[in-house]
Amino acid sequence: MAQARTLAIGDIHGGFKALEQVLLRAQISDSDTLIFLGDYVDGWSDVYDLVEWLMTYQQLHKERCILLKGNHDDWCEKWLRTNVEDDYKRKHGAQSTYDSYAHVSSEVRSKHLNFFEKMKLYHIDNKNRLFVHAGFTSEYGPAKEYVPSYLFNDRTLWEMVISLGRTITKDSPYFPKRMKLFHEVFIGHTPVTDYGHTTPMNILNLWNLDTGAAFNGKLTVMDVDSKQYWQSDIVSGLYPNEAGRKRG
Repeated sequence: MAQARTLAIGDIHGGFKALEQVLLRAQISDSDTLIFLGDYVDGWSDVYDLVEWLMTYQQLHKERCILLKGNHDDWCEKWLRTNVEDDYKRKHGAQSTYDSYAHVSSEVRSKHLNFFEKMKLYHIDNKNRLFVHAGFTSEYGPAKEYVPSYLFNDRTLWEMVISLGRTITKDSPYFPKRMKLFHEVFIGHTPVTDYGHTTPMNILNLWNLDTGAAFNGKLTVMDVDSKQYWQSDIVSGLYPNEAGRKRG
């Protein structure tokens, strides 16, 4: 029997082909726990198929499949509820989501809406590791977040650790109180490709697994215990006739 692993998956943005590829490379098994860090939509054209797969996988694996909500997922949830398209969000990848649902029945859209509504905002495992899409601002942790949407929108946690770099240790009085709450923190949301990286970035006790799958990067899966990781091909190469998300 395969040893059970906890695998965290970065932002997918409709790149179902990349997810299939990287899960195959990671050789996932039914004993593994998969923690998806959010942003399943807006980018590549396979949004609908990806959401269908995620729904099925979660139904089959229950507590071994944890799906966190990203800011793009929140946008999609609101759109599925209201059917009001948004030009700003269209510029940030939502056109691919609108197109992917163009011929989907109202009954199926309702099931997908229910799926998005039930996504968790964060997850803390039994080793005191926090998994969240973007970060948190409260020094008391995500459960005390004054504005819950900060958990999938705010970048200050990432910006704080970036500014500190690797210059301090956890026993330093300057080590951020927020980061002392957890053994480790795993996020997505901000592509590491913005910083010239193509693989997960680790600063202090935080890991950023958004390796730019929405743009010209790869999709990453990481074993959060061993820190071994697997990556897809560059996602734009898997969708050669598409543009992906636009920067801006």
